[in-house]
Amino acid sequence: MNLYPMKLAPAVKEIIWGGDKLKASYHKSAPFDKLAESWELTVRPDGMNVIENGEYTGMTLGEYIEKAGNAVIGEGYDADRFPLLIKFIDARDRLSIQVHPSDDYALANENEFGKTEMWYIVEADEGAELVFGLSGDYTKEAFDKAIAEGTVETLLHRVKVHAGEVYFIPSGLVHAIGAGILICEIQQNSNVTYRVYDYNRPGKDGKPRELHVAKAREVIVNHSPADIEALRFSGKAARTPELLASCDKFTVHKYDIAGERSLTASADSFLSLTFTDGEGEIHYGDEKYAFVKGDTYFIPAGCGKITVASDNAVCIAAQR
Repeated sequence: MNLYPMKLAPAVKEIIWGGDKLKASYHKSAPFDKLAESWELTVRPDGMNVIENGEYTGMTLGEYIEKAGNAVIGEGYDADRFPLLIKFIDARDRLSIQVHPSDDYALANENEFGKTEMWYIVEADEGAELVFGLSGDYTKEAFDKAIAEGTVETLLHRVKVHAGEVYFIPSGLVHAIGAGILICEIQQNSNVTYRVYDYNRPGKDGKPRELHVAKAREVIVNHSPADIEALRFSGKAARTPELLASCDKFTVHKYDIAGERSLTASADSFLSLTFTDGEGEIHYGDEKYAFVKGDTYFIPAGCGKITVASDNAVCIAAQR
């Protein structure tokens, strides 16, 4: 199987809190109005990329990996599923209050990975905020009391957010995206979410969306800010201004490109490039691959050196 930069068509998702920014500004299309999520890098039964360029045009990314073998994910990678899931998320309305389990809990109870993730804030309306953890006096008893009395919001730690910021969310951390925020999310390849509270709003069927309070109670960890920072940079990568996170789940850099930037997809890991702004080209050998704001490319492990050329691009580069 040949190696080259592969442009990916996203899997798009309609959810009640979604908006129209991805259609309007990020070159996404969908047969519905509320385009909430665009899954940019995904190998899942509930969302699969299709390759849009080159020899394997029309093949799903999953089919390509199955034929090429796990070496295109990374040398020695032997798990039975792809490691990462990368999304754009457009929250016109606020998301539910939620928490994700650890690998141990999720594999035992859901046959899925757990979910550690990070958010790069692409856009944020004035005054937009996130739920990022719980108040310092949280206890399981306080949680039970708040659930019983409908006062969960009193336990939440909220932060005002701005474009360009990064939030690292380990498994167990209660969190929620607020209204008026567009993010690029890099996460473990899992779709396990336990909803704690959803503002009593109805789903598309007019009924309240399902909550998962009992499971959430088992997995909540009240991480301190120091814990989160230590987990975010627990990997071996040297810490630089461009490094957004380096942990045992993923390594993510942000590159502001005005000119040319050389990157490498070594034998150790694939490289995923998601462009949150600008336009330009990826140069690989004698070939050039155009990109615009909103595009994602999968660079198979072992491709070696590529060059990203642009006057104005912002690139989120993720590896396993």
